[in-house]
Amino acid sequence: MQKTKQQGFSLLEVLVAFAILAVSLGILLKIFSGGANTALLAEEYTSAVQIAESLMANEMAKAEMLPGETVGDEDDRFHWLLSVTRAPFTMEDIDLEKLNAEFFRVAVTVTWGDDGRELHLSTLKLLSKKPDESKNESQ
Repeated sequence: MQKTKQQGFSLLEVLVAFAILAVSLGILLKIFSGGANTALLAEEYTSAVQIAESLMANEMAKAEMLPGETVGDEDDRFHWLLSVTRAPFTMEDIDLEKLNAEFFRVAVTVTWGDDGRELHLSTLKLLSKKPDESKNESQ
């Protein structure tokens, strides 16, 4: 009897190759899906920053500010709150009463997503008081 050399792969070798391929593909898919999730999250943060900066720029462009809050929605995904308050400000070298001015704090909060992501931006603006306001406060 003559022995013939076996050619090809055994069943065990094929199963091991498929297992290695499955694990490798699983790792690659996880890497790519993680990158896609990160890109989506970055896009959401960029949109939230643009909304907040736009609201803040509109408020800062006003010649007159009134304390209060405003709320709204953008694209049915982002909810925002714009808050304007008088900001107490003390500085040794500056007397705001002599300048007839006051500081306002403008703050914007944008929330989105089911997990409650938030973005906060705030700034200060110095405005001169109206002539009738400074008279009423001095009385």
